[in-house]
Amino acid sequence: MVIAGVILPAALAAQGQPPALPHDSTHMGMPAGADSAEMHDTTMHDTTMHDTTMHDTTMHDMTMRGMSMRGMGDMSREGSGTSWLPDAAPMHAQHFALGAWGLMLHGVEFFQFDRQVGGNRGDSQFGGVGWLMGMASHPLGAGAIRFRGMFSADPWTVTERGYPEILQSGEAFDGAPLHDRQHPHDLFMELAAIYETPLSRGVRLQSYAAPVGEPAVGPVAFPHRPSASSDPFAPLSHHWQDATHIAFGVLTAGLFTKTIKLEGSIFNGREPDQHRADFDYTQHSPVIDSYSGRVTVNPSAAWSVSSWYSYLRSPEQLEPSVSQHRMGASLLNERPLGTHGRLSSALIYGANLNSDDSRLSNSVLLETNADLDGTNTLFGRIEYVNKTPSELAVPTPPPPAADRFNIESFGIGYLREIGPFTKYGSAAIGAVIMVDAIPSTLAPAYRTRTPYGFGIFLRLRPAGRHGGGATPT
Repeated sequence: MVIAGVILPAALAAQGQPPALPHDSTHMGMPAGADSAEMHDTTMHDTTMHDTTMHDTTMHDMTMRGMSMRGMGDMSREGSGTSWLPDAAPMHAQHFALGAWGLMLHGVEFFQFDRQVGGNRGDSQFGGVGWLMGMASHPLGAGAIRFRGMFSADPWTVTERGYPEILQSGEAFDGAPLHDRQHPHDLFMELAAIYETPLSRGVRLQSYAAPVGEPAVGPVAFPHRPSASSDPFAPLSHHWQDATHIAFGVLTAGLFTKTIKLEGSIFNGREPDQHRADFDYTQHSPVIDSYSGRVTVNPSAAWSVSSWYSYLRSPEQLEPSVSQHRMGASLLNERPLGTHGRLSSALIYGANLNSDDSRLSNSVLLETNADLDGTNTLFGRIEYVNKTPSELAVPTPPPPAADRFNIESFGIGYLREIGPFTKYGSAAIGAVIMVDAIPSTLAPAYRTRTPYGFGIFLRLRPAGRHGGGATPT
Protein backbone atom coordinates (compact mmCIF):
# COMPACT_ATOMS: atom_id res chain seq x y z
CA MET A 1 0.00 0.00 0.00
CA VAL A 2 1.96 3.07 -0.41
CA ILE A 3 3.62 5.34 0.23
CA ALA A 4 3.42 7.51 0.07
CA GLY A 5 4.15 8.96 2.83
CA VAL A 6 3.28 9.22 6.43
CA ILE A 7 6.02 11.56 6.80
CA LEU A 8 5.82 12.12 10.40
CA PRO A 9 7.37 13.55 13.49
CA ALA A 10 11.08 12.84 13.59
CA ALA A 11 11.20 15.53 16.15
CA LEU A 12 9.53 13.61 18.95
CA ALA A 13 11.38 12.81 22.11
CA ALA A 14 13.47 9.70 22.71
CA GLN A 15 11.90 6.35 21.95
CA GLY A 16 9.11 5.48 24.37
CA GLN A 17 9.09 8.89 26.10
CA PRO A 18 7.29 11.34 23.77
CA PRO A 19 6.37 14.69 25.30
CA ALA A 20 2.85 16.05 24.98
CA LEU A 21 2.38 18.53 22.14
CA PRO A 22 0.59 21.66 23.36
CA HIS A 23 -1.91 23.09 20.90
CA ASP A 24 -0.36 26.56 21.04
CA SER A 25 3.26 25.57 20.54
CA THR A 26 5.44 24.05 17.91
CA HIS A 27 6.99 20.63 18.26
CA MET A 28 9.07 19.90 21.35
CA GLY A 29 7.39 22.74 23.22
CA MET A 30 9.08 25.55 21.33
CA PRO A 31 6.85 28.65 21.15
CA ALA A 32 5.77 29.57 17.64
CA GLY A 33 8.20 32.08 16.16
CA ALA A 34 10.91 31.57 18.77
CA ASP A 35 14.44 31.90 17.46
CA SER A 36 17.81 30.41 18.38
CA ALA A 37 18.88 33.29 20.60
CA GLU A 38 15.74 33.08 22.73
CA MET A 39 16.07 29.33 23.23
CA HIS A 40 19.85 28.95 23.53
CA ASP A 41 20.07 29.14 27.30
CA THR A 42 17.16 26.74 27.85
CA THR A 43 18.51 24.19 25.40
CA MET A 44 21.99 24.27 26.91
CA HIS A 45 20.49 23.86 30.35
CA ASP A 46 18.55 20.80 29.15
CA THR A 47 21.80 19.07 28.14
CA THR A 48 22.82 18.50 31.75
CA MET A 49 23.16 14.74 32.22
CA HIS A 50 22.70 12.75 35.43
CA ASP A 51 23.19 9.20 34.18
CA THR A 52 23.66 7.27 30.95
CA THR A 53 19.94 6.79 30.31
CA MET A 54 19.22 10.45 30.95
CA HIS A 55 22.12 11.37 28.68
CA ASP A 56 20.71 9.42 25.71
CA THR A 57 17.21 10.79 26.21
CA THR A 58 18.29 14.39 26.64
CA MET A 59 20.69 14.31 23.72
CA HIS A 60 17.83 13.17 21.49
CA ASP A 61 15.61 15.89 22.94
CA MET A 62 18.33 18.49 22.40
CA THR A 63 18.86 17.39 18.80
CA MET A 64 15.15 17.70 18.04
CA ARG A 65 14.91 21.11 19.69
CA GLY A 66 17.94 22.27 17.78
CA MET A 67 16.30 21.34 14.49
CA SER A 68 13.10 23.12 15.49
CA MET A 69 15.04 26.29 16.26
CA ARG A 70 16.69 26.12 12.86
CA GLY A 71 13.43 26.21 10.97
CA MET A 72 11.73 22.85 11.25
CA GLY A 73 7.99 23.22 11.26
CA ASP A 74 5.66 21.35 13.58
CA MET A 75 6.57 17.86 12.39
CA SER A 76 3.71 16.21 14.28
CA ARG A 77 1.39 17.46 11.54
CA GLU A 78 3.27 16.03 8.57
CA GLY A 79 1.34 13.74 6.26
CA SER A 80 2.45 12.25 2.95
CA GLY A 81 4.69 14.41 0.76
CA THR A 82 4.35 17.97 2.05
CA SER A 83 0.71 17.67 3.16
CA TRP A 84 -0.55 18.38 6.69
CA LEU A 85 -2.50 16.24 9.12
CA PRO A 86 -4.29 17.64 12.18
CA ASP A 87 -1.72 18.32 14.90
CA ALA A 88 -3.47 15.82 17.18
CA ALA A 89 -3.10 12.91 14.72
CA PRO A 90 -1.41 9.86 16.30
CA MET A 91 1.65 8.25 14.71
CA HIS A 92 3.14 4.79 15.08
CA ALA A 93 6.90 4.91 14.57
CA GLN A 94 10.24 4.29 16.22
CA HIS A 95 12.60 7.22 16.85
CA PHE A 96 16.34 7.22 17.46
CA ALA A 97 19.19 9.70 17.78
CA LEU A 98 22.61 9.36 16.19
CA GLY A 99 24.72 12.33 17.19
CA ALA A 100 23.09 15.42 15.72
CA TRP A 101 20.88 13.28 13.49
CA GLY A 102 17.28 12.46 14.36
CA LEU A 103 16.16 9.15 12.84
CA MET A 104 12.71 7.67 12.37
CA LEU A 105 11.42 4.33 11.07
CA HIS A 106 7.78 4.06 10.10
CA GLY A 107 5.58 1.75 8.05
CA VAL A 108 2.84 -0.87 7.86
CA GLU A 109 2.24 -4.23 6.20
CA PHE A 110 -1.08 -6.00 5.68
CA PHE A 111 -0.99 -9.74 4.94
CA GLN A 112 -4.43 -10.51 3.59
CA PHE A 113 -6.85 -12.88 1.93
CA ASP A 114 -8.96 -10.89 -0.53
CA ARG A 115 -12.14 -12.14 -2.20
CA GLN A 116 -14.14 -10.06 -4.70
CA VAL A 117 -17.51 -11.15 -6.13
CA GLY A 118 -18.92 -9.72 -9.37
CA GLY A 119 -19.43 -12.28 -12.10
CA ASN A 120 -16.32 -13.19 -14.04
CA ARG A 121 -14.77 -9.88 -12.91
CA GLY A 122 -14.38 -11.16 -9.39
CA ASP A 123 -11.26 -12.87 -8.12
CA SER A 124 -9.44 -13.90 -4.93
CA GLN A 125 -5.84 -13.67 -3.79
CA PHE A 126 -3.50 -14.09 -0.85
CA GLY A 127 -1.03 -11.22 -0.72
CA GLY A 128 0.56 -8.39 1.16
CA VAL A 129 0.31 -4.62 0.80
CA GLY A 130 2.37 -2.08 2.69
CA TRP A 131 5.35 0.22 2.82
CA LEU A 132 8.40 1.10 4.92
CA MET A 133 9.76 4.60 5.39
CA GLY A 134 12.94 5.94 6.98
CA MET A 135 13.76 9.56 7.71
CA ALA A 136 16.92 11.34 8.85
CA SER A 137 16.92 14.98 10.04
CA HIS A 138 19.84 17.32 10.75
CA PRO A 139 20.35 21.04 11.42
CA LEU A 140 21.75 22.91 8.41
CA GLY A 141 22.60 26.59 8.42
CA ALA A 142 19.72 28.66 9.77
CA GLY A 143 17.33 25.80 9.09
CA ALA A 144 17.25 22.04 8.99
CA ILE A 145 17.24 19.35 6.35
CA ARG A 146 15.68 15.92 6.30
CA PHE A 147 15.91 13.01 3.91
CA ARG A 148 13.10 10.50 3.38
CA GLY A 149 13.02 7.15 1.66
CA MET A 150 9.88 5.08 1.28
CA PHE A 151 9.73 1.60 -0.23
CA SER A 152 7.14 -1.07 -0.92
CA ALA A 153 7.30 -4.81 -1.61
CA ASP A 154 3.93 -4.69 -3.41
CA PRO A 155 5.41 -5.60 -6.83
CA TRP A 156 6.20 -9.04 -5.39
CA THR A 157 3.62 -9.52 -2.63
CA VAL A 158 0.61 -8.74 -4.87
CA THR A 159 2.47 -8.92 -8.24
CA GLU A 160 2.63 -6.18 -10.87
CA ARG A 161 -1.06 -6.71 -11.64
CA GLY A 162 -2.07 -5.74 -8.11
CA TYR A 163 -4.79 -7.17 -5.91
CA PRO A 164 -8.50 -7.78 -6.69
CA GLU A 165 -10.86 -4.91 -5.85
CA ILE A 166 -14.18 -4.87 -7.64
CA LEU A 167 -14.94 -1.61 -9.56
CA GLN A 168 -11.44 -0.23 -8.99
CA SER A 169 -9.82 1.48 -11.99
CA GLY A 170 -6.71 3.41 -12.98
CA GLU A 171 -3.39 2.85 -14.76
CA ALA A 172 -2.64 0.02 -17.21
CA PHE A 173 -1.38 -3.54 -17.42
CA ASP A 174 -0.18 -5.34 -20.55
CA GLY A 175 -1.50 -2.59 -22.81
CA ALA A 176 -5.05 -2.56 -21.41
CA PRO A 177 -6.79 -0.52 -18.69
CA LEU A 178 -6.33 -2.07 -15.25
CA HIS A 179 -9.83 -2.63 -13.88
CA ASP A 180 -11.35 -4.42 -10.91
CA ARG A 181 -7.89 -4.53 -9.36
CA GLN A 182 -5.86 -2.04 -7.35
CA HIS A 183 -2.41 -1.49 -8.85
CA PRO A 184 0.60 -2.20 -6.63
CA HIS A 185 2.79 0.63 -5.45
CA ASP A 186 6.31 1.01 -6.72
CA LEU A 187 9.39 -0.32 -4.98
CA PHE A 188 10.58 3.30 -4.77
CA MET A 189 7.66 5.30 -3.41
CA GLU A 190 9.63 8.32 -2.25
CA LEU A 191 13.22 9.52 -2.34
CA ALA A 192 13.15 13.11 -1.18
CA ALA A 193 15.07 15.94 0.48
CA ILE A 194 13.25 18.68 2.41
CA TYR A 195 14.78 21.90 3.66
CA GLU A 196 13.02 24.33 5.99
CA THR A 197 14.28 27.69 7.17
CA PRO A 198 12.70 30.70 8.90
CA LEU A 199 12.11 33.82 6.78
CA SER A 200 10.82 35.87 9.70
CA ARG A 201 9.59 35.32 13.22
CA GLY A 202 6.34 33.70 12.08
CA VAL A 203 6.95 32.61 8.48
CA ARG A 204 9.00 29.69 7.20
CA LEU A 205 10.06 28.47 3.77
CA GLN A 206 9.94 24.82 2.78
CA SER A 207 11.66 23.31 -0.28
CA TYR A 208 11.03 19.74 -1.43
CA ALA A 209 12.98 17.94 -4.17
CA ALA A 210 12.29 14.32 -5.06
CA PRO A 211 13.41 12.04 -7.89
CA VAL A 212 10.37 10.08 -6.68
CA GLY A 213 7.86 11.83 -4.48
CA GLU A 214 4.50 13.50 -4.01
CA PRO A 215 3.58 16.92 -5.43
CA ALA A 216 1.21 19.34 -3.70
CA VAL A 217 -1.94 17.66 -5.03
CA GLY A 218 -4.75 16.06 -3.11
CA PRO A 219 -5.28 15.26 0.55
CA VAL A 220 -2.91 13.23 2.69
CA ALA A 221 -2.62 10.01 0.65
CA PHE A 222 -4.85 7.19 1.87
CA PRO A 223 -2.03 4.90 3.15
CA HIS A 224 -1.02 7.69 5.53
CA ARG A 225 -4.39 9.00 6.72
CA PRO A 226 -5.25 7.94 10.29
CA SER A 227 -8.87 7.64 9.12
CA ALA A 228 -7.78 4.82 6.75
CA SER A 229 -5.11 3.22 8.93
CA SER A 230 -7.06 0.00 9.61
CA ASP A 231 -8.28 -0.60 6.04
CA PRO A 232 -5.94 -2.45 3.62
CA PHE A 233 -8.03 -1.54 0.54
CA ALA A 234 -7.60 1.59 -1.57
CA PRO A 235 -10.63 3.86 -2.10
CA LEU A 236 -12.41 3.49 -5.43
CA SER A 237 -11.93 7.26 -5.80
CA HIS A 238 -8.14 7.00 -5.48
CA HIS A 239 -7.52 8.32 -9.01
CA TRP A 240 -9.82 11.28 -8.41
CA GLN A 241 -8.12 12.36 -5.19
CA ASP A 242 -4.60 11.21 -4.23
CA ALA A 243 -3.22 9.10 -7.09
CA THR A 244 -0.33 11.55 -7.63
CA HIS A 245 1.35 10.44 -4.41
CA ILE A 246 4.02 8.71 -6.52
CA ALA A 247 5.47 10.92 -9.26
CA PHE A 248 8.87 10.46 -10.89
CA GLY A 249 10.26 13.98 -10.57
CA VAL A 250 8.88 16.60 -8.14
CA LEU A 251 9.91 20.12 -7.06
CA THR A 252 7.79 21.90 -4.45
CA ALA A 253 8.14 25.24 -2.66
CA GLY A 254 5.93 26.42 0.18
CA LEU A 255 5.47 29.19 2.72
CA PHE A 256 3.81 28.44 6.03
CA THR A 257 2.93 29.92 9.39
CA LYS A 258 1.63 28.24 12.50
CA THR A 259 -1.79 27.73 10.89
CA ILE A 260 -1.58 28.26 7.10
CA LYS A 261 0.49 26.71 4.33
CA LEU A 262 0.68 27.81 0.67
CA GLU A 263 2.62 25.62 -1.74
CA GLY A 264 3.17 24.97 -5.41
CA SER A 265 4.74 22.10 -7.36
CA ILE A 266 6.07 21.30 -10.77
CA PHE A 267 6.35 17.59 -11.51
CA ASN A 268 6.10 14.67 -13.91
CA GLY A 269 2.38 14.08 -14.43
CA ARG A 270 2.57 10.60 -15.96
CA GLU A 271 1.25 7.69 -13.90
CA PRO A 272 3.84 4.98 -13.08
CA ASP A 273 4.06 2.14 -15.59
CA GLN A 274 3.45 -1.53 -14.79
CA HIS A 275 7.14 -2.22 -14.12
CA ARG A 276 7.19 -1.31 -10.46
CA ALA A 277 10.82 -1.85 -9.52
CA ASP A 278 12.41 0.74 -11.84
CA PHE A 279 12.46 4.52 -12.28
CA ASP A 280 9.95 5.83 -14.82
CA TYR A 281 12.08 8.45 -16.54
CA THR A 282 11.99 9.42 -20.19
CA GLN A 283 15.41 9.49 -21.82
CA HIS A 284 17.00 8.83 -18.42
CA SER A 285 15.72 12.04 -16.81
CA PRO A 286 12.52 13.26 -15.18
CA VAL A 287 10.11 15.15 -17.45
CA ILE A 288 8.68 18.13 -15.56
CA ASP A 289 5.48 18.92 -17.45
CA SER A 290 2.72 19.40 -14.85
CA TYR A 291 1.96 21.82 -12.03
CA SER A 292 -0.21 22.21 -8.94
CA GLY A 293 -1.06 24.48 -6.04
CA ARG A 294 -2.50 23.77 -2.61
CA VAL A 295 -3.58 25.74 0.45
CA THR A 296 -3.94 24.11 3.86
CA VAL A 297 -5.27 25.56 7.11
CA ASN A 298 -4.91 23.96 10.56
CA PRO A 299 -7.20 26.19 12.65
CA SER A 300 -6.79 24.01 15.75
CA ALA A 301 -5.11 20.78 16.79
CA ALA A 302 -8.24 18.81 15.83
CA TRP A 303 -8.66 20.01 12.25
CA SER A 304 -6.86 20.27 8.92
CA VAL A 305 -8.60 21.77 5.87
CA SER A 306 -7.04 21.68 2.41
CA SER A 307 -7.90 22.59 -1.19
CA TRP A 308 -5.90 22.02 -4.41
CA TYR A 309 -5.77 22.36 -8.16
CA SER A 310 -3.42 20.66 -10.61
CA TYR A 311 -2.79 20.25 -14.32
CA LEU A 312 -1.56 16.77 -15.29
CA ARG A 313 -0.05 16.46 -18.72
CA SER A 314 -0.78 13.10 -20.36
CA PRO A 315 -1.25 11.17 -17.09
CA GLU A 316 -2.50 7.91 -18.65
CA GLN A 317 -0.17 5.83 -20.81
CA LEU A 318 -3.02 4.49 -22.98
CA GLU A 319 -4.30 8.00 -23.78
CA PRO A 320 -1.16 10.11 -24.29
CA SER A 321 -3.06 12.89 -26.08
CA VAL A 322 -5.40 13.48 -23.10
CA SER A 323 -4.35 15.79 -20.27
CA GLN A 324 -6.26 16.37 -17.07
CA HIS A 325 -7.23 19.03 -14.55
CA ARG A 326 -7.60 17.65 -11.01
CA MET A 327 -9.11 19.63 -8.15
CA GLY A 328 -10.64 19.02 -4.75
CA ALA A 329 -10.80 19.71 -1.03
CA SER A 330 -10.45 17.73 2.18
CA LEU A 331 -11.47 18.04 5.81
CA LEU A 332 -9.56 15.92 8.35
CA ASN A 333 -10.46 15.65 12.03
CA GLU A 334 -8.85 14.04 15.09
CA ARG A 335 -10.33 13.77 18.57
CA PRO A 336 -10.23 11.61 21.70
CA LEU A 337 -12.76 8.81 22.04
CA GLY A 338 -13.40 7.80 25.61
CA THR A 339 -10.44 7.38 27.94
CA HIS A 340 -7.96 5.59 25.68
CA GLY A 341 -9.48 5.79 22.19
CA ARG A 342 -9.14 7.99 19.12
CA LEU A 343 -11.61 8.98 16.40
CA SER A 344 -10.00 9.86 13.06
CA SER A 345 -12.23 11.07 10.21
CA ALA A 346 -11.89 12.43 6.68
CA LEU A 347 -14.30 14.02 4.20
CA ILE A 348 -12.77 14.39 0.72
CA TYR A 349 -14.04 15.73 -2.59
CA GLY A 350 -12.03 15.13 -5.75
CA ALA A 351 -12.77 15.80 -9.41
CA ASN A 352 -11.11 15.24 -12.79
CA LEU A 353 -11.67 17.19 -15.99
CA ASN A 354 -10.13 15.58 -19.05
CA SER A 355 -9.00 17.69 -21.98
CA ASP A 356 -11.27 15.71 -24.34
CA ASP A 357 -14.39 16.25 -22.20
CA SER A 358 -16.33 19.27 -20.95
CA ARG A 359 -17.82 17.56 -17.88
CA LEU A 360 -16.34 17.11 -14.45
CA SER A 361 -15.98 13.57 -13.16
CA ASN A 362 -16.70 13.77 -9.42
CA SER A 363 -15.99 11.77 -6.30
CA VAL A 364 -16.84 12.10 -2.60
CA LEU A 365 -15.38 10.01 0.22
CA LEU A 366 -16.24 9.83 3.92
CA GLU A 367 -14.15 7.53 6.10
CA THR A 368 -13.58 7.05 9.80
CA ASN A 369 -11.41 4.99 12.12
CA ALA A 370 -12.77 4.60 15.65
CA ASP A 371 -10.09 3.24 17.99
CA LEU A 372 -12.40 2.43 20.89
CA ASP A 373 -9.88 1.65 23.61
CA GLY A 374 -6.44 1.02 22.14
CA THR A 375 -7.36 -2.62 21.46
CA ASN A 376 -10.61 -2.68 19.46
CA THR A 377 -11.19 -0.58 16.34
CA LEU A 378 -14.21 -0.10 14.10
CA PHE A 379 -13.66 1.51 10.71
CA GLY A 380 -15.77 2.37 7.70
CA ARG A 381 -15.84 4.13 4.34
CA ILE A 382 -18.60 5.52 2.10
CA GLU A 383 -17.86 6.63 -1.47
CA TYR A 384 -19.53 8.06 -4.54
CA VAL A 385 -17.62 8.28 -7.82
CA ASN A 386 -18.32 8.74 -11.55
CA LYS A 387 -16.58 6.23 -13.82
CA THR A 388 -16.61 5.86 -17.60
CA PRO A 389 -16.96 2.71 -19.71
CA SER A 390 -13.33 3.02 -20.82
CA GLU A 391 -12.09 3.19 -17.21
CA LEU A 392 -13.93 -0.03 -16.37
CA ALA A 393 -13.27 -1.64 -19.78
CA VAL A 394 -16.94 -2.22 -20.60
CA PRO A 395 -18.96 -1.30 -23.73
CA THR A 396 -20.54 2.15 -23.84
CA PRO A 397 -24.31 1.82 -23.28
CA PRO A 398 -26.41 2.85 -26.29
CA PRO A 399 -28.37 6.13 -26.06
CA PRO A 400 -30.33 7.34 -24.24
CA ALA A 401 -28.44 5.64 -21.39
CA ALA A 402 -25.80 7.79 -19.73
CA ASP A 403 -22.20 7.22 -20.78
CA ARG A 404 -21.05 7.51 -17.17
CA PHE A 405 -21.70 5.19 -14.28
CA ASN A 406 -22.56 6.54 -10.83
CA ILE A 407 -21.01 4.12 -8.35
CA GLU A 408 -21.66 3.98 -4.62
CA SER A 409 -19.55 1.91 -2.25
CA PHE A 410 -19.96 1.06 1.44
CA GLY A 411 -17.35 -0.62 3.62
CA ILE A 412 -17.19 -1.57 7.29
CA GLY A 413 -14.56 -3.45 9.26
CA TYR A 414 -13.23 -4.47 12.64
CA LEU A 415 -9.64 -4.77 13.88
CA ARG A 416 -8.27 -6.12 17.18
CA GLU A 417 -4.79 -5.64 18.54
CA ILE A 418 -3.22 -8.95 19.53
CA GLY A 419 -0.12 -7.54 21.15
CA PRO A 420 3.51 -6.75 20.34
CA PHE A 421 5.58 -9.28 18.39
CA THR A 422 8.78 -7.53 19.51
CA LYS A 423 9.35 -4.48 21.64
CA TYR A 424 9.43 -2.50 18.40
CA GLY A 425 6.35 -3.86 16.57
CA SER A 426 2.67 -4.58 17.12
CA ALA A 427 0.25 -6.95 15.42
CA ALA A 428 -3.50 -6.83 14.85
CA ILE A 429 -6.04 -9.01 13.04
CA GLY A 430 -9.05 -7.69 11.20
CA ALA A 431 -11.75 -8.13 8.58
CA VAL A 432 -13.58 -5.81 6.22
CA ILE A 433 -16.53 -6.17 3.86
CA MET A 434 -17.42 -3.84 0.98
CA VAL A 435 -20.75 -3.67 -0.86
CA ASP A 436 -21.25 -1.57 -4.01
CA ALA A 437 -24.32 -0.22 -5.77
CA ILE A 438 -24.10 0.21 -9.55
CA PRO A 439 -26.59 1.32 -12.24
CA SER A 440 -28.55 -1.18 -14.31
CA THR A 441 -26.53 -0.25 -17.42
CA LEU A 442 -23.37 -1.57 -15.72
CA ALA A 443 -24.97 -4.61 -14.07
CA PRO A 444 -24.56 -7.00 -17.05
CA ALA A 445 -20.76 -6.81 -16.73
CA TYR A 446 -20.92 -7.83 -13.04
CA ARG A 447 -24.09 -10.01 -13.21
CA THR A 448 -25.53 -8.05 -10.30
CA ARG A 449 -26.26 -4.51 -9.21
CA THR A 450 -24.55 -5.14 -5.87
CA PRO A 451 -21.07 -6.60 -6.38
CA TYR A 452 -19.16 -7.04 -3.12
CA GLY A 453 -15.87 -8.05 -1.61
CA PHE A 454 -14.25 -8.89 1.70
CA GLY A 455 -10.81 -9.24 3.22
CA ILE A 456 -9.28 -10.95 6.25
CA PHE A 457 -5.88 -9.63 7.27
CA LEU A 458 -2.99 -9.40 9.70
CA ARG A 459 -1.55 -5.92 10.20
CA LEU A 460 2.04 -5.32 11.38
CA ARG A 461 3.39 -1.86 12.26
CA PRO A 462 5.73 -0.12 14.75
CA ALA A 463 4.59 -0.39 18.35
CA GLY A 464 5.17 3.15 19.60
CA ARG A 465 2.28 5.60 19.34
CA HIS A 466 3.14 9.28 19.52
CA GLY A 467 0.71 12.16 19.58
CA GLY A 468 -3.03 11.72 19.82
CA GLY A 469 -3.38 13.27 23.24
CA ALA A 470 -6.22 15.44 24.48
CA THR A 471 -7.51 17.44 21.56
CA PRO A 472 -9.08 20.86 21.87
CA THR A 473 -11.91 21.33 19.40
